[in-house]
Amino acid sequence: MTKHIFVTGGVASSLGKGLTASSLGRLLKSRGLRVTMQKLDPYLNVDPGTMNPFEHGEVFVTDDGGETDLDLGHYERFIDEPLSRDSNATTGSIYSSVIAAERRGDYLGKTVQVIPHITDEIKRRITRLAAEDVDVVITEIGGTVGDIEILPFLEAIRQFRLDVGRDNVCYLHVTLVPFIGPAGEQKTKPTQHSVTELRSRGIQPDIIVCRSEAAISAELKRKISGLCDVPVDAVINAADARNLYEVPLVMHDEGLDEVVCKLFGFADLDIDLSEWEILVDRVETALTPVRIGIIGKYVSLPDAYLSVVESLKHGGFHHAAKVEVEWIQAEDVEGLLAEGRLHDLDGIVIPGGFGERGVEGKIAAANYAREHDIPCLGLCLGMQVMTIEYARNALGMAGAHSSEFDPQTAYPVIDLMETQRGVTDKGGTMRLGAYIAELTPGSQVAAIYGREVVSERHRHRYEFNAKFKSRFEVPGPDGRRFVCSGTSPDGRLVEFIELEGHPFWVGTQAHPEFKSRPERPAPLFREFIGASLARSEGRNPHLPDLDIERVAAPSASPQA
Repeated sequence: MTKHIFVTGGVASSLGKGLTASSLGRLLKSRGLRVTMQKLDPYLNVDPGTMNPFEHGEVFVTDDGGETDLDLGHYERFIDEPLSRDSNATTGSIYSSVIAAERRGDYLGKTVQVIPHITDEIKRRITRLAAEDVDVVITEIGGTVGDIEILPFLEAIRQFRLDVGRDNVCYLHVTLVPFIGPAGEQKTKPTQHSVTELRSRGIQPDIIVCRSEAAISAELKRKISGLCDVPVDAVINAADARNLYEVPLVMHDEGLDEVVCKLFGFADLDIDLSEWEILVDRVETALTPVRIGIIGKYVSLPDAYLSVVESLKHGGFHHAAKVEVEWIQAEDVEGLLAEGRLHDLDGIVIPGGFGERGVEGKIAAANYAREHDIPCLGLCLGMQVMTIEYARNALGMAGAHSSEFDPQTAYPVIDLMETQRGVTDKGGTMRLGAYIAELTPGSQVAAIYGREVVSERHRHRYEFNAKFKSRFEVPGPDGRRFVCSGTSPDGRLVEFIELEGHPFWVGTQAHPEFKSRPERPAPLFREFIGASLARSEGRNPHLPDLDIERVAAPSASPQA
């Protein structure tokens, strides 16, 4: 029978429940178990798709088109398994399902209540993932114990143990052990209060993961064990690590996976962490600096571009390079051009986004990268602004724009598809999830992927306007040719663009960052970092030599 691990948190938010859950998932998978993961969020939005990135950070997209919490990105990167829309549920989506069922008469006129109807729906969402090919489901409960919004979820997971059997459920609670400077010691009282609050909801944790700045002593572990009624070997210390990919190794050294396996009767399963240890060594020995500018409108909240940043780091690991991200507010680009700040970058990324603010700055950055041979990677809206830039400055289409931002432009090189016109529901015009693209033989993109048919995830509404395609694919004033190097199988939608003769000026309508893995970088990011590193080394010929054979990743197999 499928085993279930429920991860809760207390004391403070942002303690790292997602990374704890992801690390445990990786450890269990390294023991040969089949693992999947899930996030239950207490907010009332149906999904994060309409939430402001400043509020919520990145919206992570699954293959089946689910708009989900950014923690699912951590899950996928750590356990290397594609998740689905079923791996994220919110209070809003749960209440919507219950109310729809009530309107259909499914409850036969009964009074609809939080218990049992809402809690039963929560349990259904958990049970969906318990398929025959899954050994362990790890479910993270968003928020902290004590939040009023979290109560139905705590009640549901309390009931769940009764439903599936005590031996099939493990409760893991993440708490904070702060260091109080004036007292000169770490304090366990916040953990005690948090566990007391959890127990007041009928849940006794099986494991407590203590987040701390520095390692906690064996004496403190014994104190927490005695006061919280948890075996001392189940008090796990997650002290700050050097990098997030080291966390699974820290958890393993603390015995987290061993405790879980004992609880579930998996104690005889050996673990093989060799690949992950090689990865962590590669992370720590990635020394050659490469400066990448991210031109965005949400740069004051880096979590809005979390998968982009991680994908850049993955590319860096492959090349033994240390990626140094420079955050550039798109609205400030034109001023920075005068200062020469963009010229000092080794590469430029123009990520996705919605809304007009900052678009002109992104267009200016794309133009500067094109004219000065700076490697440039455009993602979703980034590809669109590269198209607009080329139309205006290379093809003489003055005022060319996207109809999203200028409905009256004479050259709507980015536009809605005809089939989407007149659709008032914005969700109805979104292209979400994985789509196939066919790459042009001999193109730069085809060489990068090592194949001519690929699949990447999408989240956008506007497209390259095919009516202008023939005007683009002629040599520009400098003799270079703008190439639509990847299209949908029917040829109607442009998925990739590139510029002949440029070191790397590539855009994609997709979001390849969602499929990048630390040990297997997304191909576009891998080669973008390679081109940026070549520019860096060309401008800095006295960089220290590295033992590339020892620290560089093996050639990655092409990724769909």
